[in-house]
Amino acid sequence: MKPLAGVTILDLSRVLACPFATMVLAELGAEVIKVEQPGSGDETRGFEPFFPGGLSGYFAACNRGKKSVTVNLRHEAGVQVVRDLAARADALVENFPPGTLARRGLDWPSLKAVNPRLVYLSCTGFGQSGPYARRKGYDTVFQAMSGLMSLTGERGGGPVKPGLPVADLASGLWVAIALLALLQGRARTGEGGYCDFSMFDGQVALLTIAAARWFALGEVPPRLGTEHPGRVPSASFRCADGRFLHITASDQHWRPLCRALGLPADESLATNAARLARREEVMAMLAGALSRLTRAEAVAALDAADVPNGPVLSLDETLSDPHTAARGLVGRAARPDGGEVPALRIPYRFEGFDSPEPAALPGLGADTEAVLRDLLGYDPARIAALRAEGAI
Repeated sequence: MKPLAGVTILDLSRVLACPFATMVLAELGAEVIKVEQPGSGDETRGFEPFFPGGLSGYFAACNRGKKSVTVNLRHEAGVQVVRDLAARADALVENFPPGTLARRGLDWPSLKAVNPRLVYLSCTGFGQSGPYARRKGYDTVFQAMSGLMSLTGERGGGPVKPGLPVADLASGLWVAIALLALLQGRARTGEGGYCDFSMFDGQVALLTIAAARWFALGEVPPRLGTEHPGRVPSASFRCADGRFLHITASDQHWRPLCRALGLPADESLATNAARLARREEVMAMLAGALSRLTRAEAVAALDAADVPNGPVLSLDETLSDPHTAARGLVGRAARPDGGEVPALRIPYRFEGFDSPEPAALPGLGADTEAVLRDLLGYDPARIAALRAEGAI
């Protein structure tokens, strides 16, 4: 048994943040009913990259384990289908612009009247209120406006975005946490609840240590590349073979680090405060020592001295790493045409419950008839009529 078995989530979201959240919940055991536009579906079904046969890798990355139901939300009969689904769901997640679902009678107040136990989450760029509520935005917009992009980049260079859509992915995790919290709250009170989640808010909330430097010191952290503003050494160094190695060391690692690299352990640099004050000197000393070792030699020496380090791996190196294989991080997911595609596993290993495994990908609308028949009790004639009039 999986921990979320018996929980039904109605997913009215598209693209990345919320679909990522509901995929996590689906592979933890929830029944996720993904509502898609007839004919086209979630727009990411058309996003590159594509596997042979035309399956979108983008769609596959965040929609495993769901049931796909195609409903036309511009048709009143289609809206009624969603109302009926919401009446039987435990949770609903949507990422329409503010006010869109209210005009169709699918907002929180309307559906609460239908299902008082419903947990409802709205995910928007800037929230349901505030001066930016009507602004549109994407992942990189939130990275820029939250301050994240200003913190990222080489010393003296311009802002840089991370290599992944971290605002979208982090928002997905925030959404999953909120839904689980609301479901737990409902278990105690018997009443549903609502969450107004803003992706901008989610990114600002992640500023944590950077914000702490502002709160405590009035400091706006500068861009330092791979260096840490409050710890030395914590940076990536180029080795003799041109590969990079990242080292993060605390005070207890200073002497072992120096010994491993054949450097004198300067006792005046034994504390982080001293190393911070002499950052340039320490970095130059370490860079010189590591430039004389290959990455493999440096890793071996530092591992033997128990100094925290990690080779800066490329994506292909990470996915083929023996530890990645040993942990089973790459699995296989069934695709709608009967084949399989590689898939990243949800990173949990449970005891007492079944661990999540990559689940099958839904074909567009493949579950419409079964869900309407089995969950809503619609008879074949009603389903056929809805299909004929373009509601599903």
